[in-house]
Amino acid sequence: MDDDTTAPLIVVGVDGSPDADAALHHAVAEARRRRGRVLAVAACDVPPLTAIDVESLPLDPEAVRESTERRAREHARDVLADDRDVPVEVVARLGRPTPVLAAAARGADLLVVGHRGRGAFRSALLGSVGLGCVLHAPCPVTVVRAALTGGGAERARSTAAAGS
Repeated sequence: MDDDTTAPLIVVGVDGSPDADAALHHAVAEARRRRGRVLAVAACDVPPLTAIDVESLPLDPEAVRESTERRAREHARDVLADDRDVPVEVVARLGRPTPVLAAAARGADLLVVGHRGRGAFRSALLGSVGLGCVLHAPCPVTVVRAALTGGGAERARSTAAAGS
């Protein structure tokens, strides 16, 4: 990532869901408009051992974080294939999504999250992570919703481009 820590910072939550992909495009468009940079954050919560088959779990939380970061970086590269003009750093941090994103947003100019992610709880109004970020983030929050029919990231990209 660019070393210019004075450039506006846009933090975005990523998890590979369509709404998170749309949020990533929105964050890049907003960073481009502000001449800023993007920090894409994937939260990885190591599940409790009692809830899963211990033999299939990588027991090292750092290995889980590294694997999540690698997959998030590859996914972001694919999603942003046409958006290479804005510095984007992808990181994974251990913990539940809301506190991880709120912590990453300290000192940020904006936090962008998708309307819904990969969680099992499906709210008709707003996903639990989005709501948690709106309530607890230390900076302004934008919640982005992918199109109801395919092309959510494309919709977010074209909407953001029209506004710049």
